[in-house]
Amino acid sequence: MPSALDLQHRATSWGAMRSRVAGERRPGVPEIVVVHGLAVADYLEPAVRQLGTWTRAHLVELPGFSGSADPPRPMDVADHADAALEWLAAAELDDVVLVGHSSGTQVAAHVAVREPDRVRALVLASPTIDPAYRSMRRVLLAWRRNHELEPPELDVAHIPDRRRAGLRRVRHALAVHLRDRLEDTLERVPQPVLVLHGDRDRLCTEAWARELSERAQDGRFRSVPGAHSFVWTSPDAWSAPIAELASVAPPDAD
Repeated sequence: MPSALDLQHRATSWGAMRSRVAGERRPGVPEIVVVHGLAVADYLEPAVRQLGTWTRAHLVELPGFSGSADPPRPMDVADHADAALEWLAAAELDDVVLVGHSSGTQVAAHVAVREPDRVRALVLASPTIDPAYRSMRRVLLAWRRNHELEPPELDVAHIPDRRRAGLRRVRHALAVHLRDRLEDTLERVPQPVLVLHGDRDRLCTEAWARELSERAQDGRFRSVPGAHSFVWTSPDAWSAPIAELASVAPPDAD
């Protein structure tokens, strides 16, 4: 793993939230805000560094995970969106491209619906949870099939974050994400949406990823090499597609 990015902490009603920052602000280029997958964030550092080569990118750690404080009570997907919204306000960020990976796509979609003035565009990378696997048994079987395609080093990268979260919190997080229907939220997203799908992903089918891009009011689809965690095996795979989306004029532009 690369050395840690610049660390920042901001107070929210859900506890202090940590973020990791790469790159610098550039005139006319929106900043990127990334929401991590289920209980883990370290694995996204290389991919966030790639985004930092052309703009300032923020990896936001949700309450109870990685370097953020424990929340006052167990959280569901809407609660995580609340926390992300508070973080955006505390960071005084507007006109951002909001990026979610895996379960982070569900949180990011809720944020985009509720804060259209702060979010220019939405990226759903390896979206979850595919209706084909929307039960505890089926999603765990799909995870196992996908896990066989991921490099062993990814498990090593996940160890600190998983230990910090604890098994009870991870199980709870999975349960609440299973109950959240991304496709329903997405239909209310007014911003341009990009769906990124790893061509070997076993947790998200290509058919569902394409369906999501079609359900969006302004959607587009891109296939990239790799399994569910393509951002780990190919950290630069999402950089160019996100940069292209970031260049799309905001809806109220002349």
